[in-house]
Amino acid sequence: MTDTAPTEGTTPPGPPAEACAPPAAITRTTRTTPAWQGSGVGFTGLGHYFPRTLVDNSAGTEATSNSLEDKLLGDLGVLTRYRSDEEETVQYMAVRAAERALADAGLTAGDIDLVILSNWTDRLYGPEIAPRIASDLGMSGVLAFDVCAGCAGFVMGVQTAALHLTGPMGIRRALVISSERFSRRVRPGSKGELVTGDAAGAAVVEVSGTEGRGLIDSQLSTDGTRHHLTGAYPPNGWVRSSPDLIEEAIAHATTVTREILGRNGLTVADLDWFVPHSGTSPIMDGIQKELGLAPERFASNFRIRGNLSSASIPTVLSEFTADGQITPGNLVLAPAVGGGWFYGALLFRA
Repeated sequence: MTDTAPTEGTTPPGPPAEACAPPAAITRTTRTTPAWQGSGVGFTGLGHYFPRTLVDNSAGTEATSNSLEDKLLGDLGVLTRYRSDEEETVQYMAVRAAERALADAGLTAGDIDLVILSNWTDRLYGPEIAPRIASDLGMSGVLAFDVCAGCAGFVMGVQTAALHLTGPMGIRRALVISSERFSRRVRPGSKGELVTGDAAGAAVVEVSGTEGRGLIDSQLSTDGTRHHLTGAYPPNGWVRSSPDLIEEAIAHATTVTREILGRNGLTVADLDWFVPHSGTSPIMDGIQKELGLAPERFASNFRIRGNLSSASIPTVLSEFTADGQITPGNLVLAPAVGGGWFYGALLFRA
């Protein structure tokens, strides 16, 4: 989520009239019980892929900015970021992250029944990308489809997979992939370009029944009255965000965090790891301060990877698990907000 100024001669759509009205209260869910506790649904494999080109922000990079970008992005907070080349499409990156997740789970492509891709940066008129990813992985006869939800796409993907796994269709294992080329959705030469990166993260989700591990709860809600907060518009498809994005993102992320913890009889102090979608430095700092989170429990790769949109959460889970920081049995909460407006979270034991 970032702001980009329009190119000369173009007039991006402005926020609707209701954007200027006082913000409405955040709608809360009425559910009182955890969605997945006892279902056995959980992550059994994780993988990630970062492009070949590493960009160093300290290497004399200059960018133009305006007052709104300065407010939304703060002091950047990104040292390095990855930028995909022409070969590294959403499909290409997704396949490689998926292969690593399958290897981590000790599975092959033939073990998967469902493939869900979250992506918004390269959305097409058609066809969807997920079926091609499944084919590239050597799968046949599986159900594969795309979801969006902006930066909250991984939360949507995992919740959707859990619904399929616990449904009547006999789906045993799912592969949820988030693959984004965010660097292409910001104005070249803008300050926003310095905080956005490209990547893919993947998770194998299945009913494993492993004692003391797996999904406990999830939540995903929408509020169309806040659709103006952030979006990508014609003719360039570059992201534009409203001045109140920071306050709204913090408010929604902290509200959904407290709601899902409260429903499960937990507090922030019970968490081993808090893994948010990495939006911007002011948003992450605000969430951490509002919730009173200890810095050592705040897991993010924003500083060295940038804002990876829906790929933020799965790449952090993959990296932090691979290097032994997130360990089996750890209690993890992963909240996200996204253009639309979406807000939600996953609560699970690693």
